[in-house]
Amino acid sequence: MAAQHNTPLVLVSHVLCPYVQRAAIVLKEKGVPFERRDVDLTQKPDWFLACSPLGKTPVLLVGDEAIFESAVICEYLDESLAPRLHPDRPLERARHRAWMEFGSSLLNTIGAFYNAKDADGLAAQVKQIRTRMEQLEAVLGAGPYFAGCRFSLVDAVFGPVFRYFEVLEEIKDFGFFDGLPKVVAWRVQLAQHPSVRAATDARYPQLLRDFLRNRNSVLSKLIENAMRFSLVPQKSVSD
Repeated sequence: MAAQHNTPLVLVSHVLCPYVQRAAIVLKEKGVPFERRDVDLTQKPDWFLACSPLGKTPVLLVGDEAIFESAVICEYLDESLAPRLHPDRPLERARHRAWMEFGSSLLNTIGAFYNAKDADGLAAQVKQIRTRMEQLEAVLGAGPYFAGCRFSLVDAVFGPVFRYFEVLEEIKDFGFFDGLPKVVAWRVQLAQHPSVRAATDARYPQLLRDFLRNRNSVLSKLIENAMRFSLVPQKSVSD
């Protein structure tokens, strides 16, 4: 049984990073106090580079120790803090780890989608995302979570994945979820889950809109066109 933690915890974060969100979700699920410390990844401070060898977020500071890479952080938290989010059986635990990696791969595909420079590239990534959603539909059970009634680390991974689509769907209906009732129900459930909701603040949707708008991509142009017709919010967080 995992024990409770007495060492101060600091989650080094970036406001838009989905990998940070999954670590924040796990910390919330554990009910342990932690400090969240945001960094500007365009001007990385020396103290951050000293504790993050890859120069990425998240980093979990456990007293004087620094743990980097979100999967490692989530596994560490699940091993050291109750309640356990991974299944007890080794084979089922391995299956969950595989679908967590699937979620990370899907984030890479979403990145390729919003960075696509031409219509053909965008269409290819739309197809790829749709294929991934169909694969999820095929493995999901009755819900409400990935493994039934129990919230798991897989859910912590996919909460931030689905959050992207709240903003993307303001721009255009790409049909990612059409005819996929299990994925839709899972997405809705995760959006309402307290730890998932608490993993970002009120700035997140507008910060993501601004980020996507500045990618110099096909999606950026779609956002500009939508803004002309007032289909997406036009206020910038810097206004």
